[in-house]
Amino acid sequence: MKVLVPVKRVVDSNVKVRARADETGVDLANVKMAMNPFDEIAVEEAVRLKEKGIATEVVVASCGPAVCQETLRTALAVGADRAILVDAGDAELQPLAVAKLLKALVAKEAPQLVIVGKQAIDDDANQVGQMLAALQGWPQAAFASKVDVADGKAKVTREIDGGLETLEVSLPAVITADLRLNEPRYAKLPDVMKAKKKPLDVATPAELGVDVAPRLKTLKVSEPPKRKGGVKVADVADLVNKLKNEAKVI
Repeated sequence: MKVLVPVKRVVDSNVKVRARADETGVDLANVKMAMNPFDEIAVEEAVRLKEKGIATEVVVASCGPAVCQETLRTALAVGADRAILVDAGDAELQPLAVAKLLKALVAKEAPQLVIVGKQAIDDDANQVGQMLAALQGWPQAAFASKVDVADGKAKVTREIDGGLETLEVSLPAVITADLRLNEPRYAKLPDVMKAKKKPLDVATPAELGVDVAPRLKTLKVSEPPKRKGGVKVADVADLVNKLKNEAKVI
């Protein structure tokens, strides 16, 4: 069974993100970048399936500029077998465009399972996995916290507002990984060196026959307003007065 894992290069989760002065986007100058945390979990799950003998090959893919090769090499060091970069240059890739690119890769690679992080921490769109499943006409299980694959089916425990829900989907299928699915491993130095020799193919959106022109326009990106400092109140009556007349919450 072949598993395809899309990964995204995003601003490191430990970095404080700042908007540009002209409010046209996020300031990425001299900012540390890393693999999207939810995609790290997806890669780890795919590698574990391979270690169990369920998966025979793990292919990672990324859509974006050439520097995304660094992110792919990280996934290869963790245990993926091959990598594919869809080099879109500096083009803005929105969720639907990414889903269409992945659909083209699915048609080319013919995986039996696609595991993707439930969302990227930069745009928080939470759309690519669902869009890919819809475009493919495949069953999907989103927000997975446990995955068991056997006999051509995947049994997925997913997190919902009311607790946990267990689904069984027939393969091929799309699964989106949630935070509690697993704990990603750290790549060892020998594995990092070996990853440099693993195959990494490069394609372009044009070669895949996909139009990645943006369909949405970002009007403004701004930081949230700063919180005002707290104040002390003399008594309960003063507190009620401020809640009623200033905060207007009662």
